[in-house]
Amino acid sequence: MHVPDGFIDAPVSVAAGVFAAGAVAVSLRGARRELDERTAPLAGLVAAFIFAVQMLNFPVAAGTSGHLMGGALAAILVGPCTAVLCLSVVLLLQGIFFADGGLTALGVNITVMGVVTVVVAYAVFRLLTGLLPRTRRSATASAFVAALVSVPASAAAFTLLYWIGGTTDIPIGKVFTAMVGVHVLIGIGEAVITALTVGAVLAVRPDLVHGVQGSLAAPLKLRIDGELVDAPAATREPEPARRSTRGFWITGLVSALLLAGFVSFYASADPDGLERVAADQGIDEKVAEHGAADSPLADYGVGDIANARLSGGLAGVIGVSATVVVGTGVFWVIRRREEEPGDAPHDRDHENA
Repeated sequence: MHVPDGFIDAPVSVAAGVFAAGAVAVSLRGARRELDERTAPLAGLVAAFIFAVQMLNFPVAAGTSGHLMGGALAAILVGPCTAVLCLSVVLLLQGIFFADGGLTALGVNITVMGVVTVVVAYAVFRLLTGLLPRTRRSATASAFVAALVSVPASAAAFTLLYWIGGTTDIPIGKVFTAMVGVHVLIGIGEAVITALTVGAVLAVRPDLVHGVQGSLAAPLKLRIDGELVDAPAATREPEPARRSTRGFWITGLVSALLLAGFVSFYASADPDGLERVAADQGIDEKVAEHGAADSPLADYGVGDIANARLSGGLAGVIGVSATVVVGTGVFWVIRRREEEPGDAPHDRDHENA
């Protein structure tokens, strides 16, 4: 649901940009608490994986397709603040280099796809995991529901912005019904992808899933005088040594490269939910030409290569590579700032004691 230039007027686009910038600023501070030396490179991998899977449009209705937004997946895997940054990196690179999502609409896209989906999905996920048994199956089911809810919530957020600053005079009720209706269907696909991915990571490295840290296994209990109490620390099982993430990182990167470089060729060519609604309802009457339309990577193809399969695959590989480099770099900088003098490791350990 990449909003192009011309759908939303300038004042509302600027306001959305200010809001998005504020959300990114808050997320930069929050991500310092979520990231450590292991998860910083994994956050870059999550951004690259989302870039890759967003290239895989899947059919949802006659003549309409959808693709992953990724807010729920990122929030569950690396935390909500880091997730907002992941989506912002993806949307920025898509807009500048691939002409996907308007440049003046960047604030709208970050707000709708990178903030609303993350906040809604993470809130639903935490609510459900707090109510359901602490098992991997429950966590996977919670991820499914969280992702499913986040997509129509994003569509509703776009409808609100369109109601305030839409450039065409279309009854808002028709826009809302069409947008939410088609994005419920897209949300099912998003939920399946999110649940499968979260379930796979939980099966091999549950310690890397931010959303379930400390919640899958209840603390050891002892019965004393007929009451259950937490076992003393000395009687609990020692925490396992931290395992290397190198193998997991390499596997994830190879998967993202294969998805973007090969599988994307078989993605649906039908317009996505927003494009279909815009064409049917007349929202796109004042759509503007993309500022990066002359980019050599516009529309996810390398301009000088005539073979469509090779052009699209190479563009996907370039996009994934750029995203993992930029994303990992951003998150390493954030992590290093957390470790600057004045906040030495022994001071933080003392604070956490």
